[in-house]
Amino acid sequence: MTTLADPVPGGRPGDVERATALSGELSGRGVQGVVLAYVDTAGIGRVKTVPTARLASAAAWGVGMSPVFDTFLANDSIVTTDVLGSPDGDLRLYPDLDQLVVLAGQPGWAWAPVDRITQDGERHPGCTRTFLRRIVTEAAERHGLAFRAGIEIEWTVAKGDAPDDTFTPATTGPAYGAVRQVELGDYTADLLAACAAQGIDVEQVHPEYAAGQFEISVGALDPVAAADRSVLVRQTVRAVAQRHGLRVSFAPAVVGRGVGNGGHVHLSAWRDGVNLHSGGEGRYGMTAEAESFTAGLLAHLPALTAVTAPSPASYLRLRPSQWAGVFTAWGRETRETALRVITGTAGLRDQAANLEIKPVDLAANPYLAIGSLIAAGLDGLASSAALPGEITGDPAGLAEADAAARGVRRLPVSLQEAVEEFREDAPLRAALGPVLADAVIAVRRGELASVAGLDDDQVAAAYRWKY
Repeated sequence: MTTLADPVPGGRPGDVERATALSGELSGRGVQGVVLAYVDTAGIGRVKTVPTARLASAAAWGVGMSPVFDTFLANDSIVTTDVLGSPDGDLRLYPDLDQLVVLAGQPGWAWAPVDRITQDGERHPGCTRTFLRRIVTEAAERHGLAFRAGIEIEWTVAKGDAPDDTFTPATTGPAYGAVRQVELGDYTADLLAACAAQGIDVEQVHPEYAAGQFEISVGALDPVAAADRSVLVRQTVRAVAQRHGLRVSFAPAVVGRGVGNGGHVHLSAWRDGVNLHSGGEGRYGMTAEAESFTAGLLAHLPALTAVTAPSPASYLRLRPSQWAGVFTAWGRETRETALRVITGTAGLRDQAANLEIKPVDLAANPYLAIGSLIAAGLDGLASSAALPGEITGDPAGLAEADAAARGVRRLPVSLQEAVEEFREDAPLRAALGPVLADAVIAVRRGELASVAGLDDDQVAAAYRWKY
């Protein structure tokens, strides 16, 4: 007879015993259920939940969920590939107990990210958390590298009682203004308290540029944990806002014109505890490997936008001279280049130096985005790619001939163009694998078809409350 102590493949040794103990602990803290969370190809957070008493069963056998969600669109329509999008089959969601957190912003609930496993105990090729873990493992085995990553989270806060799903900012204060901080001070104080209770080390939370916009920055972690944290922070931002009668959006653009919400990725490569972006003999202290890694990112950026800016609404944000980083260029602390080299303050550079990748928004699946960025950088590292010259100021001001001579090109101006770049980028598609790469293409094409004929304001409205 098979028992709970004899789980099918997919969990980890000892998980059943740990989950049993956790279940009792959680119940004692008043936790009624556990959110099992992942992010689909379209960048939408999907969940199943189980009662706390069923956590051990979930750790042993997983929780069923259809693989069709790999080809869901943001509007919940379904597209297909050769192997995905069918009503057939099942996957199992296995909670990562190491990342389980009691949700301070949602009393009565805990949260855990999941790995998606087939019924035969195989890693599902469409699981983006598995993809990111594989890329990180390959970097360690082939190059001796580890990475630290962090994702900035920008969101807009709206009045919760606005009619017809329109956007009415919940604050009238100016960008970075004290007025805005005071107006929503109770909300952001509760957000900080919830993050602290959940073990999230917040570095900053402040009003941002656009109407009703805020940003929260958290500490860097290993890439998988950083992606997990991005999902958890957004869950917390939304939950605390709702308790204050507010509504939030992480969409790339909530209106047709203006500055949108970004999700800039900070990334650094390390070997044996040493930051390769500091203390080297290259530009601004980068080692030769860090320069080649950066060059690889630059070379693949046009194709990467299909992953990092995956929504039609993303291209309402990716416009020149709005600090969105829409040119294949890099510069030290240059906020108009796609790659911003951050050296950090003197005395902290060995820890703080990193790359900021700017053409990323929060419609992106964070596991897929970080994994693809690392894969692109590793491709540059493998070929010892040369880093081109630095750009200062706004690349939009370069004469066409000067830009061409310096290798500076405009990133895709539409999702359609980004998909074509992705289709032509064989190394990037190979890193994802055929199942996941085909899902990216199919879902992006589906999103394009869903907004065909809409103007900018209508596109923004279509995605305003999806993320």
